[in-house]
Amino acid sequence: MNKNTGRDHENLFPVLITDRLLLRRFQPDDIEPVYKGLSHPEVIRYYGVSYGSLEATQEQMDWFAMIEKEEKGIWWAVCSRQDQAFLGAVGFNNRNKEHRKTEMGYWLLPEYWGSGIIGEAGRTACNYAFQKMMIHRIEAVVETENSNSKKIMAQLGFELEGIMRDCEMKDGKFISLEMYAKLNRI
Repeated sequence: MNKNTGRDHENLFPVLITDRLLLRRFQPDDIEPVYKGLSHPEVIRYYGVSYGSLEATQEQMDWFAMIEKEEKGIWWAVCSRQDQAFLGAVGFNNRNKEHRKTEMGYWLLPEYWGSGIIGEAGRTACNYAFQKMMIHRIEAVVETENSNSKKIMAQLGFELEGIMRDCEMKDGKFISLEMYAKLNRI
């Protein structure tokens, strides 16, 4: 129990609000839009995970809860502030408390692409990481072919640090990854 509020840790999930967005904890009924996103060919084209069924998507939902509980990261469901419609996800994983760094990820349902949602959600999440999580360095790994993510990195003030050429296999072919980072300059 938190002595100041009388609430346990479970109720202290940070809800973040922007002009258009509500970033909140994933809920069990989010499984359908998470499945819709993480099974959509255009969403998963450059994303590290995909699911073929609602049952399999439960693995992702469990992962969101596990990294939060183990303090290895935090992911938010990105929703419309106006009607709470589920839009996508943004968050951090691979948190290293000793080195005060974490890795950022995000995805958005295709019908909302090009509307600045990930930029808005990403800025808010980065501010939270720097101010509340005491993160100094946020990293993001982007496939070299993913031009949309590169644009988001630029919008969020991430700097390209280098290219890891042919560093991973995907669909039987080597792919190259770009390493981006944003430092807390406050």
